[in-house]
Amino acid sequence: MSAMEDRVDNPPAAEAPRPSARKLEPGLMAHRLSFRLRSLLALVGDRVIAAFAPFGLRAGSFTAMALISANPGCSQVDLAREGGLDKSSLVAILDDLEARGFANRVRSTTDRRRSLLYLTPEGETVMQAMYTAVMETERSLREGFSPADFARLFHLLEQAYDIIAREDVPKD
Repeated sequence: MSAMEDRVDNPPAAEAPRPSARKLEPGLMAHRLSFRLRSLLALVGDRVIAAFAPFGLRAGSFTAMALISANPGCSQVDLAREGGLDKSSLVAILDDLEARGFANRVRSTTDRRRSLLYLTPEGETVMQAMYTAVMETERSLREGFSPADFARLFHLLEQAYDIIAREDVPKD
């Protein structure tokens, strides 16, 4: 057998396809965007949970902190909606953030039923440390895509969000 035939029959390990981590064939689910997103989220989510464990905060705390930081004075209702957080879970998250000195609720002067949310300087510091930890969980994805493809992925995900969100907006 020639060296060329050997290469064709036995590709080097670097050229061999990587086995899938999936144990089951997806069947009809292979054509479902929600299935693909949920599968990816489950894999990345496990890494995120491990990265956030040293901070000892509830699930959803980083999301809440990042959105409050980007939108100082936002309301709990807006935070729950934009962050995809359950309203009752968000109350527990905010109670925890307040107890640790990471966030403040300030009663609105125009609507006493509404609390405005702010991160404290300590909360900003913890949020930045959490950001560093969570970005490490995505390193293999960022390295596996070209910068242009990664930017395109984000653009397509945002476009998909906008399409579905527009369908859910009540018509006048």
